[in-house]
Amino acid sequence: MTSEEETKGKAFVHCMAWKEAYRGLLSQEFLDARTLAFSEERSLAAFRAGMRTLLAKDGSKVVGFADYGACRDDDLPNAGEVYAIYLLADYYGRGIGAQLMSAAINSMPDRSEIVVWVLEGNERAIRFYQRFGFRFDGKSKVLNLGGDVTDLRMVLQLESAD
Repeated sequence: MTSEEETKGKAFVHCMAWKEAYRGLLSQEFLDARTLAFSEERSLAAFRAGMRTLLAKDGSKVVGFADYGACRDDDLPNAGEVYAIYLLADYYGRGIGAQLMSAAINSMPDRSEIVVWVLEGNERAIRFYQRFGFRFDGKSKVLNLGGDVTDLRMVLQLESAD
């Protein structure tokens, strides 16, 4: 991201995409409590920390993003990770998410595997990741997102450049 305007656009997508994608998976009370100000704070912190971010835009409007970098899981020290990939629901089905995911994966050519974490029951996201070749590896963690929910790890094995 290069500007404060883009950072705010990313925050808007983050806030709205949570409300759209996780409806029925997380409590409505929890989703209602996620404010644009909260998302702006997170986006600015990520920007200041140098997080690698790709943006999808429709004209000057940010409609999606992907955050990525080194895997945060201790058991996969050489893997890459897509930390977040979100798209406004109005832009589903246009190939934008696939372009973001492909670009994120291709931006980590030194990694032999890429990790994503997906909320159990988020079937749309699971199908999306599976189309790229991500597979569940049996790892999970419990998160408190307005109540306990399970996050499942999926891993994409990339061909070695050797």
